[in-house]
Amino acid sequence: MGKEGASKKMKFLLMGEPMGLFMANGPGPLSQVNSFSSSIAGAEYNVAVGLSRLGHQPLYCTRLGFDPFGEKILQSLRENGISTRLVIQVPGELTGFMMKGTTQQGDPDIAYYRQNSAASRLTAHQVDTMDLSGCGWLHVTGVFPAVSKSALGAVKRLISRAKALELPISFDPNLRPQLWESREIMVSVLNSLAEGANTLLPGISEGELLTGESTPQGVAGFYHRRGVKNVVVKLGKEGAFYSEKDGESGLSPAFPVRKLVDTVGAGDGFAAGVISALAEGESLQEAAFRGNVLGAVQVAHKSDNEGLPTREALAKIILAGTA
Repeated sequence: MGKEGASKKMKFLLMGEPMGLFMANGPGPLSQVNSFSSSIAGAEYNVAVGLSRLGHQPLYCTRLGFDPFGEKILQSLRENGISTRLVIQVPGELTGFMMKGTTQQGDPDIAYYRQNSAASRLTAHQVDTMDLSGCGWLHVTGVFPAVSKSALGAVKRLISRAKALELPISFDPNLRPQLWESREIMVSVLNSLAEGANTLLPGISEGELLTGESTPQGVAGFYHRRGVKNVVVKLGKEGAFYSEKDGESGLSPAFPVRKLVDTVGAGDGFAAGVISALAEGESLQEAAFRGNVLGAVQVAHKSDNEGLPTREALAKIILAGTA
């Protein structure tokens, strides 16, 4: 499981918007679904769950309302071993939520209800007041910066503080075009944020949109020229292309899946796999492999994060050779 494995626990810092999630219990348009199951969603939240189950120590930064979803999220964070020390709970504000459809092919229908949410009001000033002592790694995504100008400012300030503390920074573009004013603004902002990262985790279609390059090698080269050390490009059924600036590169094949259930959360599982492995001293090739395994596990489950494995379960999955 790596050179240092679970004995090297990293305190990962994450910032984002965890949301209430209503999952459709049957297929069809969301407007016609009559039965839903309740859960928790959010890209950074999913990554935090994955890291905690692998034995690391996630520290989650967000704002929540004093409402049922805010209480549910707080309870879930604690139950999953995720520190709530940097969670701000605010009276009179609402916690965002989303609805997700069910489908056997492609991505499910998604509806967001997060405008003016408590998390969207997080500010750069609040980031300045946070105690980041003990943190060893920062992971951010392109989702939260899209939520509001205030959230973007908070993310920029957190990245600046992480750099000052010389923390490794990983960035998953995780495109949400519907949350941005325009494609041009999305590309400009996310590429600017990417330049501050040590490790970048785009999907191939995301990479093409952000860079104009049509191959994983081209996407990786684009970001290497802008100072990013590690680029791992997700290729879906083909696995992942990994590239270290002035170092190793190659293809890590996809990990077999018995049955595809839901694609949502696969990239978050992949991110948890890659950055946990790198934090443990694994090579980029080994990190890409673990990312592929966790991504495969995630698509074999309906929930955005409930299928993410413990370290012991991960070892058994790898031994079995299929998720």
